[in-house]
Amino acid sequence: MANVNHTESRSKRVFFNNIDSYSSKYIAQFLSSCVVGESLADEEEEDKQELASDGARFQIVGTVANKGAKKQRFALEEYWSVSQEELLQYLMQCDVIVYNITEHTDLIDEATWAISALHSEIEHFGSSKIFILLSTIMTWAMTKPADPDDPDIPLTEDDYRRRRPHPNFKEHTSTEKLVLKLGKTKKSKLSTYVVTSGLQYGMGESMFHFFFKTAWLGELSSVPVFGSGTNIIPAIHIHDLARVVQNIIDHKPKAHYFLAVDDSKNTFEDIVKAIASALGSGQIEKVPKEDACGTKAITKTDLLYLSVNLQTESLFLKDKLNFRWDYDSGIVDNIFRVVEEYKQTRQLLPIKICLLGPPAVGKSSVAAKLCRYYKLHHINVNEAIDEKVRQLKELLASSEKTQETEEMLTGAEEKLNTIKNNMLQNDGQLDEQHVMDIIREKLNSMPCRNQGFVLDGYPKTYTQAKELFHDANMEVEDTRSSISQYSKVLIPEFVFSLEATDEFLKERVRSLPQHVAEEMHCTQEEFTESLAKFRETSPEDESLLDYFDELEIHPEHIDVESVAAVEKIIKTVGRPMNYGLSPEEMQEKRKEDERHQQLKKEEVEKELVENDKMAALLDKWNRNVAEVKKQEQELLETRSVPVRHYLMKYVMPTVIQGLVDCCKVKPDDPVDFLAEYLFRNDSDD
Repeated sequence: MANVNHTESRSKRVFFNNIDSYSSKYIAQFLSSCVVGESLADEEEEDKQELASDGARFQIVGTVANKGAKKQRFALEEYWSVSQEELLQYLMQCDVIVYNITEHTDLIDEATWAISALHSEIEHFGSSKIFILLSTIMTWAMTKPADPDDPDIPLTEDDYRRRRPHPNFKEHTSTEKLVLKLGKTKKSKLSTYVVTSGLQYGMGESMFHFFFKTAWLGELSSVPVFGSGTNIIPAIHIHDLARVVQNIIDHKPKAHYFLAVDDSKNTFEDIVKAIASALGSGQIEKVPKEDACGTKAITKTDLLYLSVNLQTESLFLKDKLNFRWDYDSGIVDNIFRVVEEYKQTRQLLPIKICLLGPPAVGKSSVAAKLCRYYKLHHINVNEAIDEKVRQLKELLASSEKTQETEEMLTGAEEKLNTIKNNMLQNDGQLDEQHVMDIIREKLNSMPCRNQGFVLDGYPKTYTQAKELFHDANMEVEDTRSSISQYSKVLIPEFVFSLEATDEFLKERVRSLPQHVAEEMHCTQEEFTESLAKFRETSPEDESLLDYFDELEIHPEHIDVESVAAVEKIIKTVGRPMNYGLSPEEMQEKRKEDERHQQLKKEEVEKELVENDKMAALLDKWNRNVAEVKKQEQELLETRSVPVRHYLMKYVMPTVIQGLVDCCKVKPDDPVDFLAEYLFRNDSDD
């Protein structure tokens, strides 16, 4: 029974290289949440709680490869592009140094330098230090079984001296040997450990990410297995690997070499099959290894890892450490936990939308735009029925009847005949129960469960909704509750009711071309009947919107006459929860953006040219107007000269004299006097 002296516990400063890479990031993140000495405590909950409240936690520092990336929340300090002198100073400040060479071979030289530099400064240590090298199972790739007559006997840490690396991983082995060698000099000052890790899985995934992504996207009919797939892959969950590091720091065990692999003996095919079944159709296809490089997501080094074939066992983890596994039985047995972890870490969460509203309000066009934006699956009743019939026909046409497939094909044939007969009896329409079964099956499909869906105009009534979303497997917690038991997988998260006046809808239908109206079953007669049926629900009846309100999924009402429905819905729903654009789509988007920018640039240039032309024309016009005014003024002045001369000679003298006489006489009527004077003088002349 281990006793922990809480008063002596202090925080430990732990260095990791590349804490922004998959492996180091999740190990460091896990360690940052642990209390120093926690793995020394008893299994009892009281000890754990006491440690959690009183103990100091690990302080994480480390280098990053990408300076522009967002700072890791768990890291106390991050270092980027530092010199060896600076890096050594940072290492000297730490209690534990963890160098991870499982992902990038270019870090081997740095790890070799780090342990050598620390060893040379060993006399200047203020306190003892621990150096942990995280290496790869590929340093064992060519190791022969312990017993050639019984290859099923697993390799253990006892066999590490005779391990043989893959030719591409000899430098990893040399680094392992150097770390162990330098740790023997002064163990009281510098303890060194090597942890050889199996292929890591968990959280956002790394080595197996291609298979998770392929299954989640569902764009391929099957997930590829490169090669025969019969090779046994040693693996370990990233959190279990983090626990190994935690235990070594806390325990400082006498053993210095550890194999970090879980207890599974899963083959490559087992792993891919489990991933495909949990995220997709479950179909896998064995393809030549040469085809792997064509995926662009699988490198030659990745293929070497995925081709490893070893049976290993971690004896020292079980015998020498107080180790509590999270995923000891492996990825296949824990696939649903691993898949949920993958979705949450990468935020690959389904977006489930239901669009409701009267006929011709635009549900289908809005649904199509939302599906393009969010990469969702459009569920339209008529299209879902056609798709189901097509799938059944293709299944019957492409599959040969064997003992294994006979039952499946018989069931498909019966289902197809049932659908056809039902439609014949109902004037080409499928009855409600069959429609509901098809829609429910579609909602339950892996693509809809992975990415999400837009349910277009269905269900139509309270009763249909209650039956469609009902979860028969859910236990009723309160029999007195009136709230329906619903499936959280099937129920939409967002419900939007598109609304418009009857006149607006009628005008929209009238504007449709005849052939489009017929294809949409939206001729004047059909539309009038559908609209009347939609509006006929009495206030006393429970409406479809009431159903969602009862579940506290409150529908949002959108008036399509005054609001852009798609923009409003996107604002409410938020950002897409998927992988985003594919490389091809990114390239197309870049081209589209470039075209848009070019058009915008051309429009601006055209507008500038037009403005320059208009400015030039206006300037010319103003100059012409000024010239005309000048010429008119000059002409007026030229024409006025003879007139002025005439007036001055013949008129003005008499007028002036008349005015003078008027002033002398001061008559009662000056104007009459002047007129008389002019007349008299004119007569005299």
